[in-house]
Amino acid sequence: MREFIVEADGGSRGNPGPAGYGAVVRDAATGETLAEAAEYLGVATNNVAEYSGLLAGLRAARALDPAARVHVRMDSKLVVEQMSGRWKIKHPAMKPLATEARSLFPPDQVTYEWIPREQNKHADRLANEAMDAGAKGEQWSASTSRAALDTPAAVPEPSGPPGDAAAGAARARAALAEGRSAAAARPAVAPAEDDVEAEAVREAEAVREAGGTAAPVPEEAAPAGKQPSSSAVKETPAAPTEQHRGWSAAPDLGAPATLVLLRHGETPLTPQKRFSGSGGTDPSLSAAGREQAYRVAEALARRGTIQAVVSSPLARTRETAEIVAARLGLDVAVEEGLRETDFGAWEGLTFGEVRERHPDDLNAWLADPEARPTGGGESFAETAARIAATRDKLVAAHAGRTVLLVSHVTPIKTFVRLALGAPPESLFRMELSAASLSAVAYYADGNASVRLFNDTSHLRP
Repeated sequence: MREFIVEADGGSRGNPGPAGYGAVVRDAATGETLAEAAEYLGVATNNVAEYSGLLAGLRAARALDPAARVHVRMDSKLVVEQMSGRWKIKHPAMKPLATEARSLFPPDQVTYEWIPREQNKHADRLANEAMDAGAKGEQWSASTSRAALDTPAAVPEPSGPPGDAAAGAARARAALAEGRSAAAARPAVAPAEDDVEAEAVREAEAVREAGGTAAPVPEEAAPAGKQPSSSAVKETPAAPTEQHRGWSAAPDLGAPATLVLLRHGETPLTPQKRFSGSGGTDPSLSAAGREQAYRVAEALARRGTIQAVVSSPLARTRETAEIVAARLGLDVAVEEGLRETDFGAWEGLTFGEVRERHPDDLNAWLADPEARPTGGGESFAETAARIAATRDKLVAAHAGRTVLLVSHVTPIKTFVRLALGAPPESLFRMELSAASLSAVAYYADGNASVRLFNDTSHLRP
């Protein structure tokens, strides 16, 4: 079994502030660098950047060999302790990030180790390169990475118990990177094992973790032209790795997992543009919505590419999915993660009615993706993190297959935004019609390609 070292780092020049991450994958036996990844995130917190670096490193390692053992080395005490299970993840926005990271490899294949920042200089350098590129309005490229700065350095003996396989492998590693320090980018992290106050500080920072998510428009109601808060940033889109620098150099990655995204047919609430999420009444399709479902079923049957059907648990999506699946001769699987946002006390109301009854709550919700609708609904930050985790779960389960996902406005727009690596405000510039089809292909190296968006040609007479 192959063994990899993943070194990851993230920084924010201000907390929150302009942020980026870096990750490197090494061969555990030789110290050879196998892959690098880095990205500018826009405005984000340290914790968002650190988790983004971890996810990019694990994705790169998985693309190399999903059966490998992985030893993660990071100078983020928070991430290492949370991923090792020694610290509880208290903030709800942090839990999906950890869940996504854990989904990339079986738990028994991954170990974590905290290291001082000076031993994490390669990943630190990549993060700074990404932030420097972002400050110039550019994207980091592996071709411009300052690899010449990396020189071998002694690896200190890890703190794992005697006989621990990952610790033994780490002792054999021959190289770490030297590079530019990120000390100016973010504050130091204290290494004390039992520093409860340090944990509290990091959990307080995690209150802003959802700043890494977008604020999608509601299921049936969104104000025209409304733009999200400029402080919202993306949560962890599938990050490209060194191995996919351009079309000419792209390796043969095999057939992608293709997710065909179908918005359910109309319900009685759709023409009225009322909030229709997952927390109120669960309307069935209208007669027009059922006709739309039959039309899309015929179109998909003609294409003949769908191999499985997965639906949100809500009535309107399940009814749409069952009509399509019956035509295709397939069963319907239900995935909780595909449900629409819970709009709390706003369920069933128009945007104007919410503006009249709950103006302060509505203004907060429009400006901050962490804000929840009146009555304790679901924030868009929580929705977006849930969709990211659901995406990775479905892609892993359906590698090389074409799967129909029957879902809602917010989830489908979020799938597309993450695939494009687009900024949060892009969600307010997408039109998604009832019974429309979109499609995203996901490759083994973590890259994604949007193949189709808001296709309604099958609904025309």
